[in-house]
Amino acid sequence: MSERPTALITGASRGVGAAVARALAPTHDLLLGGRDRDALEGMRAELPGAARPWPVELTAVTEADVAGIDRLDVLVHSAGVVTLGRIGETPAEVWRRTLEVNVVAVAELTRLLLPALRAAGGHVVLVNSGAGQRANPNWASYAASKFALRAFADALRLEEPGLRVTTVYPGRVDTDMQRGVRAQEKGDYQPEKYLRADSVARAVLAAVTASPDAHVTEITVRPSAGPAN
Repeated sequence: MSERPTALITGASRGVGAAVARALAPTHDLLLGGRDRDALEGMRAELPGAARPWPVELTAVTEADVAGIDRLDVLVHSAGVVTLGRIGETPAEVWRRTLEVNVVAVAELTRLLLPALRAAGGHVVLVNSGAGQRANPNWASYAASKFALRAFADALRLEEPGLRVTTVYPGRVDTDMQRGVRAQEKGDYQPEKYLRADSVARAVLAAVTASPDAHVTEITVRPSAGPAN
């Protein structure tokens, strides 16, 4: 890695995470987080500047996984899962898996990287969802995880005044994850009604590159057409 600032992005092999990697690559050295090493290698090959895969199972991350990361300027949490269903039909394992990936893994990775973030006076960006601002029928487990993620961000911001902490609340985004959501909803996939992933990435970039006197705490981004969450 060079003397440029360093950013670690989870979920970096596709969707919003990949778009954030492309947005930050011109100015940051990147650690591309995800489970699929081959996909991360493919992502690395298309990026300018210094980038390297960081293959890891986020729900099982340990101190050994972050060894050698002594200074970290930006941590972007973009990985997540969603399983839709009515409360009366959603078993405990769905709740546990959703909270484990969307909240617990985020909290643990942040905890492990706090020394490196403190050393850099770094920035934590959490890609949340419109479901983190409003809960809808069939979205209970996902919305609960995103409300919890919002609380985590708010507490982290207060506990770590030397860091900047930003929550981004996108509406529906044209990604593979959204295709899975629409399949669960048994609805048509209409990308023209959704945000582009790079539109969300631009919001992340705006927060990360804000002037030193500015702490962008929350950004809400909605599609110009279509459903809000």
